[in-house]
Amino acid sequence: MKRVRGKGRGWVFTPKHFIDFGTRGSVDMALSRLAQAGHIRRIGRGLYDYPRQHEKLGALSPDPANIAKALSTQSGDRFAPSGAAAANSLGISTQVPAKTSYATTGRSRVKKAGGRSLTLRHSRAPVIDNAPESVNAVLQALAHLGKGNIDSDKIMRFAARLDDRDMKILTHARPEMSGWMSDIVLKIGAARYG
Repeated sequence: MKRVRGKGRGWVFTPKHFIDFGTRGSVDMALSRLAQAGHIRRIGRGLYDYPRQHEKLGALSPDPANIAKALSTQSGDRFAPSGAAAANSLGISTQVPAKTSYATTGRSRVKKAGGRSLTLRHSRAPVIDNAPESVNAVLQALAHLGKGNIDSDKIMRFAARLDDRDMKILTHARPEMSGWMSDIVLKIGAARYG
């Protein structure tokens, strides 16, 4: 519980977060006992959270982004906001996705956890490991918009949302991208530094 409390309320986790404590069986047993005692909550198969509390509503539903982070740890796949969500967060689109969805390096599937349903779709664009969210948002937004829908206005908007570190990461990731996406990254860099 010390590690759980240290991460704070709202943290979503899997047994893999505690594998340094002992065998997988002993970790599973300890988490099961903590859930039965009401200290943590089991929200799905192999998923737990330390729920945020509301004074009148009680335990709140887990945040979808936190569920996605835990699923990433559990499966080893990388996740990023879906192309539609990324385009909205970058100010490229005004459409707000109705369902929570993420791009993944793994297979497409729907995962239910904590009363929520997350749609995970295999990404056509790379998902860069340990990159800032803005980097993966740009890549997913590019894939969502498509090759023929990137004009100079959108390139300027992308450039305005990225800092030097983001551009460096995107430039290093160019070999992982399709040719047209790699060319757009060069144009974003030119707009940023030009």
